[in-house]
Amino acid sequence: MRSGVIAQKLGMTRIFTDAGEHVPVTVLKVDQCQVVAHRTKDKNGYTALQVGVGKAKVKNVSKAERGQFSVAKVEPKRKVAEFRVSEDAVIPVGAEITADHFVAGQFVDVTGTTTGKGFAGGMKRWNFGGLRATHGVSVSHRSIGSTGGRQDPGKTFKNKKMPGHLGAERVTTQNLRVVSTDVERGLILVEGAVPGVAGGWIYIRDAVKRKLPTDVPMPGKFRAANDTAAAPAEQAVEENA
Repeated sequence: MRSGVIAQKLGMTRIFTDAGEHVPVTVLKVDQCQVVAHRTKDKNGYTALQVGVGKAKVKNVSKAERGQFSVAKVEPKRKVAEFRVSEDAVIPVGAEITADHFVAGQFVDVTGTTTGKGFAGGMKRWNFGGLRATHGVSVSHRSIGSTGGRQDPGKTFKNKKMPGHLGAERVTTQNLRVVSTDVERGLILVEGAVPGVAGGWIYIRDAVKRKLPTDVPMPGKFRAANDTAAAPAEQAVEENA
């Protein structure tokens, strides 16, 4: 079981295959997704990776979180999440997971927070049919009708579908196919729609109901902490030369 990644939803577009068919895709951006900490079986009772993504201003990070990031020698992150992994799929602390952690053709499970729509009526929230357009109905065409408060049962049961808050829920969409990845720009193109608004945080991990392809990198595709630190130094030497 490999680690997942945190990505940011950029929006939807479409790409064309060699056969001329268009495929609707959601563009997800992985921006400096680094391993912040480990959870071990001896110390915590389970094995997991704590992953952070995006840059956060120091003034917006609590003192306790700053201490955790300093121990890991990682810049403060905007979003942090934990992914359960097997003991043979542990990635070193400080390593940056890249977009080619997933391969084209594999299936992934995507989790996000749906768009909040506020207070909604029964027709919008539960797809109720509403009342008649004529024959004695006036003003109340979109009402939900009786909720059970008649002689039998004489009360409204709990969990009755009624108007209320719609959206802003954590939703997981399973078995979405990875169409392609762009390592340089940190993009992952996933077929179909992904829950959440543009700019929202999305959690991606290997599909639990599909077999993992044989060409998937183990324990994952990442840049070691030393490599990420050495890259700017090499650029500075070249510029000075």
